[in-house]
Formats: sequence, structure tokens, C-alpha cells
Amino acid sequence: MSDIALGSRTGRFVIAAAVLGSGMALLDGTVVNVALVRIGEELGASLADLQWITNGYLLALASLILLGGSLGDRFGRRRVFVVGVAWFTVASAACGLAQSPGQLVVARVLQGVGGALLTPGSLSMIQASFRPSDRGKAIGTWSGLGGIASALGPFVGGWLVQYASWRWAFLVNVPLGVATIWIAQLHVPETRDEEADHRFDVTGAVLATLALGVTTFALIQHEALGVGPALGVGALGVLLGAGFVVAERRTSHPMVAPTLFASRQFSAANAMTLLVYAALGAVFFFLTLQVQTVLGYGPLLAGMASLPVTVLMLLLAARGGELASRIGPRLPMTVGPLVCATGVLLLSRVGAGSTYWTAVLPGISIFGLGLTLLVAPLTATVLAAAPDRYAGVASGVNNAVARAGSLLAVAALPAVVGLSGSDYAVPEAFSAGYRTALLICAGLLVVGGAVSWLLIRNPVARPTQAVAAGWSCAGSEGCPGTAHDHDVTASRP
Repeated sequence: MSDIALGSRTGRFVIAAAVLGSGMALLDGTVVNVALVRIGEELGASLADLQWITNGYLLALASLILLGGSLGDRFGRRRVFVVGVAWFTVASAACGLAQSPGQLVVARVLQGVGGALLTPGSLSMIQASFRPSDRGKAIGTWSGLGGIASALGPFVGGWLVQYASWRWAFLVNVPLGVATIWIAQLHVPETRDEEADHRFDVTGAVLATLALGVTTFALIQHEALGVGPALGVGALGVLLGAGFVVAERRTSHPMVAPTLFASRQFSAANAMTLLVYAALGAVFFFLTLQVQTVLGYGPLLAGMASLPVTVLMLLLAARGGELASRIGPRLPMTVGPLVCATGVLLLSRVGAGSTYWTAVLPGISIFGLGLTLLVAPLTATVLAAAPDRYAGVASGVNNAVARAGSLLAVAALPAVVGLSGSDYAVPEAFSAGYRTALLICAGLLVVGGAVSWLLIRNPVARPTQAVAAGWSCAGSEGCPGTAHDHDVTASRP
């Protein structure tokens, strides 16, 4: 079914289910950053434990999200989405009941499995359900509201952690999960790829999981392992990643169809995603710890520090999607990361004696403006570069790349900037590492903008050519085409 109008009753329910499901996962991901200091205090966790509490979730999510998108295409996007929401809800309850860092890490890994099922399903339901002329606006609405959920996470989490317990940062997902399942089961139509191969790429799934897991282990546990063993384990992770690529090219039923990456547009958008989301994940991780450890903020104030991002996403994210539909994605995807980098450079000055109004607010506001420019165009570009039958897989690839970027950045940057042990609780030690980490994040964002300018192309504006070539307008209003296998590199820059 690809004929649902955005303004229809069914269309509103599809958006509601997708936003609630993906928003729940996004909310949880940012809530945890605010709760880390209190978790460390109550459970006696080290910096490595805190990294695993963050990265255990990201590891499972990034490793299995491709499989989640593939399962949705094969067996029904709504069905797999609902299973993922239910799994995520139960795992969230387990997180809230954890009594040690080890128990919490295990529960977070289980949460990531649920997230891998629900996250690609939320976007692929939109791509497969709405008529082409409404997809751009639908994706803009989804990304805007999802971005709000992500930005609200520190605020909501801060209030819960400060006035209740860090455990409620996880337990709040239980009622949200129940509501999401109810809406999806009763009001969202089922869609699937009728031509899908129902065999599973077990080898690919195992290699992807091992590659990310081994690499992450080497980065986080480098101090305990020692330099030589850590390099050896890291090299093994790289070899496993190469094995995944080879396996996907040789199998007859891959998780990721190699033809997707034949499109330069698809490959470039995912390369940009890796760089930008590595920076985003690290910025929120370090900033939230910095304002608590160095500026002495409580969890609530730490959460409120990023409130401008919430407001800007609410007001401007959907318009960012509409702008990209009118002028093409290349300019927004170039300017957005550069604006974000400017904000990160300002945030790098936050240190002892800084005030919110002169140090945090300007940087976080400019950072939020950059996000409103790039989020919706990036998502729409990835999906427009893939055929509709691969909506779940394309969404899964982009989500996996985004989560892998955040995972590797949060795992690597503390070691790169010389932080370890209990440094997160020592203001002088953490502040020095914080500044260097944010300068690296600004550099990643600048490179991401350069990748977009050099490799992303806008669809040809002439409708007849767009239809003839099979190009997509990313679902913009009045676009007659839908996404096909063809590359868009021949279109105008």
C-alpha cells in the first residue's frame, strides 16, 4: 500500500506509531547520558562501565539493525515493528531493575536488540505507506518529532533522575511502549516486499555483530588489555568487517543488497551519516558529563542545557525537509554540518567558571540550527536513492551507520583524549579531555559537510526526465517519480 495521504486518519496513525516507537528509542538514548553520573555513583561504575552502558545498547542496535530492516521487508514492517517495541519495553523494565553495572550492561544490550527491530520499521512504514507526493513531508514530520524526542531526553531524564531515580529513566518506556503497540496493531496497515527472499543471511549478521563488538571492546578496554593486545584485537575487528563485506558480495540472499551501494548518492549519504552521527553522539556524551562534573549542574539543569535544540527542531525540522524538497539536498546537507561544527566550537569553550548564557546557550543553539537543516534531507536522500522494495533495508543501513558512528566515537574518543577510570568525576581531568574531544567532533562535522558538497547531487528538476531516468524527488510535493536503482550522479550539481 503506497497511496495513503498524510492528512488522512490512517496517515496520522502511521506517523503517530512511527514517532512514538522511534522516539522511545531516541529518548532512551539521550536520557541515559544525563543519568550516567548518578548511575556511576549508585552502582560504583568506572568510566569504562559508563561507556559500556552507552555502547552496549549501540552495539546491539548497530549490529542487528540491518537484519531488523530485512525482516520487516520479508515478514511485514508493522509486525516486526510491534515485536521490536514489545522487546524494547521489556528490556527497559530490566534496565530499571538492574542492581550492578554488569546487569545494566546486559539489559542495555537486550534493549538494543529491540531497537534494531523497531527503528528501521518506523521509517520503512512511512516510506512504504504514503503516496510519493507526501513522503517528503511525512519524513520531515517524522524526523522533526523524532528529533524533539531525542532532544527532550536529557530534560525529561534530568527531571526523573533528580527528583525520582535514574531507574525511572528506563521505566518510563513501559507506558510508551504499550501505547505504541496499541496504535500500530489497530490502525497501521501492513506492508512488505512481496518479492523478498525469505532465507536469512546468518553469516552476515554474525560477522557484522562480531566486527563491531570486537572493535568496540578493543577501544573501551585498551587500558586493561595493553597497547599490543588492544591493537591486535582492533585489527581482528577490522578483518571481521572486511569479511562481512566479502560475505555480502558472495551470498545469494544478503542482508544488504550490494546493488544499493552502486548508487553514489546512497553511498555518499551514508558516508556523511557516519561522520555526522559520530560527532553528534560524542558531543552529547561529553557535554552532558562536562556540565555536571565541571559546572556542577544537577541532572535536571544538565538536561535543560540542550533545551534550545528541542525548540529549534520543533519549529524548523519539517521546514528543513520542505526546503530540501524545493532546492535539493546538496546545499542543506553541506551547510547543516558546517553550522553544527560552528556550534561545537563554541561549546568547546565551556569550562570552569563558564555561565550557561554566555558559553552553553550560543553553542547549543547554533548546533540545533545545523541539525534542523541536515536531518530530514539526509534521511530522505538515503531512501530516495534506494528502490521502494528495499525501504526497510535502506533505512536499516542508514540507522546502522549512524549508530556505528556514535558507538565508535563514544568508545574511541575518551582514550584518544586521555580519559579513563574515574576521570569523569574529576573536574580538572575531564575538562581538558572535553575540549580536545569537541574539537575533534567539529572536524568530523566539517568533513561531513565536504563529503556532501563533493558527492551529493540534486535530482533533475524537469519532471519528464526525472520519470524517464527513474530519479526520485525524495517524496517532495508534486514529485511524479519514486525511488529506483538508478544513480543520481548525472543530475545537475
